[in-house]
Amino acid sequence: MRPVRLLSGILTVSGWTLMSRILGFARDVMLASLVGPGILMDAFVAAFRLPNMFRRFFAEGAFNAAFVPMFSKRLEGGEDALGFASRALSGLGFVLLVLTGLAMVFMPGLVWLTAEGFAGDARFGLAVAYGRVAFPYILFISLVALFSGVLNAAGRFAAAAAAPVLLNLVMIAAMAAAALAGGAVVEALVWSVPVAGLAQLALVWIAARRAGLGLRLVRPRWTPEMRQLLRIAVPAALAGGVVQINLVVGQLVASQYDKAVSWLYSADRLYQLPLGVVGIAVGIVLLPDLSRRLKAGDDAGARMALSRAGEVALALTLPCAVALVVIPLPLVSVLFERGAFGADDTAATALAVAVYGLGLPAFVLQKILQPVFFAREDTKSPFRYAVWAMVVNAALAFGLAGALGWIAAALATTAAAWVMVAQLMLGARGYGDVARFDAQFHRRLWRIALASGVMGAVLWGAGVALGPLLALGGWRWLALLALIGAGALSYGVAGQALGAFRLAEIRGRLRR
Repeated sequence: MRPVRLLSGILTVSGWTLMSRILGFARDVMLASLVGPGILMDAFVAAFRLPNMFRRFFAEGAFNAAFVPMFSKRLEGGEDALGFASRALSGLGFVLLVLTGLAMVFMPGLVWLTAEGFAGDARFGLAVAYGRVAFPYILFISLVALFSGVLNAAGRFAAAAAAPVLLNLVMIAAMAAAALAGGAVVEALVWSVPVAGLAQLALVWIAARRAGLGLRLVRPRWTPEMRQLLRIAVPAALAGGVVQINLVVGQLVASQYDKAVSWLYSADRLYQLPLGVVGIAVGIVLLPDLSRRLKAGDDAGARMALSRAGEVALALTLPCAVALVVIPLPLVSVLFERGAFGADDTAATALAVAVYGLGLPAFVLQKILQPVFFAREDTKSPFRYAVWAMVVNAALAFGLAGALGWIAAALATTAAAWVMVAQLMLGARGYGDVARFDAQFHRRLWRIALASGVMGAVLWGAGVALGPLLALGGWRWLALLALIGAGALSYGVAGQALGAFRLAEIRGRLRR
């Protein structure tokens, strides 16, 4: 994949991901307004997190790391890639059916393990009931991940990136319909989850067939290639599982405090917007590209692709991280504070947003550095690193909770992310120069950081100046837009002046 195609793929995924995240944000604003932090929202968050947690075990962890490189190399080498994908599809589907059945039976145990603080109050029973409705989503979304991997490996990114848009559209429609009809908003939202998963699966299945990449169900067989897939996938699934354990640890700490699960969820959704639009999109495009280049022996091209991806990602996320740290209160107040979401909820959520903002560059760098290992079918090293990060997360979350309360969960997540990045950077050195960022990346990195610092100062000053308008009814949205506009303009001017990026170069790539 040439630099232009790499950038084109990143932009395609980022564009659809941006739309999905905006809709997801609208969904969460509706949830916060119509339901608000409390028993119902806490129970929904805990229930919805269960299928998403297992999704990252079976889909994003195992299949992105194991299946995509193996499929990409077979596609590049002219082997029977579609036959391999069909056998993987059948095996994954069988495992997921068994998992879903077991989860429905043992749902009370799953809720207790992930939100032990709910035991003894109304949140526990609600979370169990909601979990049984929402959990089948894991079956649909994991198969979506496999079809998405097939499409991404073939350079067709649009349908896979657009699939999450359907989830948010269905959930928004369900809440709106329930609110207009005077029904139970949370129950409508929970039932919309498996419906949305089925719609996503239909979308990528149709896209794959139209692209000539149709897969079919076959009898699952234990072949040498399936053994190799499992050998690579298990450490990747465990690595993804460690990340999910970090989230569960945070939820366990937060479940001991009223509304804290809801506060952390709202803060998580805000910082996930730049992470998804940039970090995850870059990782999705970079992994198949690195796999193909390594298969072809193009080490110089692989290093160039890694460096340009890192450059683009940090140029977009460092200013976002600064904004989350400098102006979290205006962001949360304007975006969330209405209906059942009060001023105290705003203050608590803003604190978590600032803490997560400190970790945003680390979360993005993980998405860039992990493909260096996955493209070589090395999933064991990231698993080892993830275990150490998990130990740091658990020690800080539980150790600091007594002194700091629920916010210890967010602090632990951020610290663990930086520990993970440090290990990935040190471990990647073993692959030589191909796994290191080039001179252009290092020349521009400090310029990007300095331009982000300039933007932070402008945001702080503009926030003080616009403070009265940010608290004034209908003017809040215009004031926030003005604040964001001032930050974006200052970053663009400072970045161009310092040489962090060249607008002419960006325009040229977009034109091509």
